[in-house]
Amino acid sequence: MPDDVRRAIEITPAAGTRERIIDVTTRGRRTGLPRRIEIFFFRAAGATYLCSGAGRAATNWHANLLANPEFTFHLKNGIRADLPARATPVTDPAERQAVLTEIVADLNQPHDPGTIRPTRLEDWAESRLMRISFLPRA
Repeated sequence: MPDDVRRAIEITPAAGTRERIIDVTTRGRRTGLPRRIEIFFFRAAGATYLCSGAGRAATNWHANLLANPEFTFHLKNGIRADLPARATPVTDPAERQAVLTEIVADLNQPHDPGTIRPTRLEDWAESRLMRISFLPRA
């Protein structure tokens, strides 16, 4: 992976909103058709994550990734790159707690990177959380 792409993925709490916004293209779980959406990504525990944020509402991107875990992670702000990736649901309670704690702490930085509310850990307990692994380019 080129260094500039790696730096764009390995954001720190100093990153602003713009650096956290990507697109993902998943494969529809029923249709098999590509579905592209804009979403925030997060960096915690040395890994990259997608998270639905606070609330319990179902999300299509999450359901699509459960059915078809391979997708495309599109960097689009500053660095442009289409990265093949695989999503793995984070279900272990201890891992979820640790990762969500870091995500919420990151969002509570003074510069408020994502302007996402609420930013209390208990509000994120039911979030859909996926760990991202980047795959070699075909």
